[in-house]
Order: sequence, then C-alpha cells, then structure tokens
Amino acid sequence: MTDEETPIFERGDVVYGDDPFNGEEDARPWLILSNHEARPFHGEQYIALTLTSKSWMDGFIEIPEESWLRGGTPDESRIVPWGVQSISREDIDFWQGNLADDIVDNATIALVDELR
Repeated sequence: MTDEETPIFERGDVVYGDDPFNGEEDARPWLILSNHEARPFHGEQYIALTLTSKSWMDGFIEIPEESWLRGGTPDESRIVPWGVQSISREDIDFWQGNLADDIVDNATIALVDELR
C-alpha cells in the first residue's frame, strides 16, 4: 500500500471490504492480485480473491503464519482461488496486511487453473 492521502493498494495486500456475495452490510478480507499502473482505473479498481476462515472444502489455499509480511487476520484464514472479484476503492474499508509473493503467485496460478 502506498503512503498517499488516498492509498493505492498493491499486489499482495489484504484489504477488508464489501462482500457482493452476501449483501451490502457484509464485508470480508480480500487478497489484491492485480493493480497494474498501465491498466485503466489504476488505484480505483482491483482484481481480488476472497479469504475465508472456513476449512471444510478442498482447494482452499492455507496461509502459513510466516507468509504474513505485515498485519494478519483475526482468525486463521485461507484463500479461495475461485472467489475472484473486481472490487473498487470505495468498497474497501481498510488495509489488513500484506502476504509474501510466493503465496500470491500460488493463488494466481490456482485462479488460472480454475478458469481452464
């Protein structure tokens, strides 16, 4: 995340914001996958994957404690590789942390595999 007045979130940031799957009043953590400067809406729109505290389904990506470079989640969380969403800056309530590149790369590969 940048230190500007209006922060720009970066690849690997985990943010907390609106959950379009559960209604306007619900929110959840999201892993930012893409925010390329060369793309339209840089800093305003992000490609993200949802995080969940659920553990009952195969395919979730575990987040080891050492993968959190800064911050974290209150509950042990996993990445949902098929839970992709385009979220806007207005939907983000706050920055929650930052994950290591290797787990973000694994999540991106898992998303691409889901799309094949």
